[in-house]
Amino acid sequence: MKTFALTLAAVVGLAGAAVADPLEGSWRTETDDGAYAYVTIAPCGAALCGVIARTFNASGEYQSENIGRQIVINMAAQGGNAYEGQVWRPSNDKVYLGKMDLNGNTVQLRGCVAGGLICASQTWTRN
Repeated sequence: MKTFALTLAAVVGLAGAAVADPLEGSWRTETDDGAYAYVTIAPCGAALCGVIARTFNASGEYQSENIGRQIVINMAAQGGNAYEGQVWRPSNDKVYLGKMDLNGNTVQLRGCVAGGLICASQTWTRN
């Protein structure tokens, strides 16, 4: 009986543990206007958000004023490794409708206008 109780407690504990979303982690952006960043994606409420952790340009790592800023905003899973939310583009300081499609160690991120009809995209790689 004691063994059963310990096993039951372990199973209940594991069932209550949060399962990480496959989008969570560190991602390297594509170069945009001569710079790129490492973005850390983590839960923010019921969605996922991405914060700029490190920035780089042709000279190497530098201390951008954008470090710590949220670039992926309230990205919610839509099923089939697709996500929707918002994205911020530092080079023009605009927020767009955001879509992300995860494929292994890459994610295609799109920032869209006109209700999603016109999009620009980047492919980020897992860091």
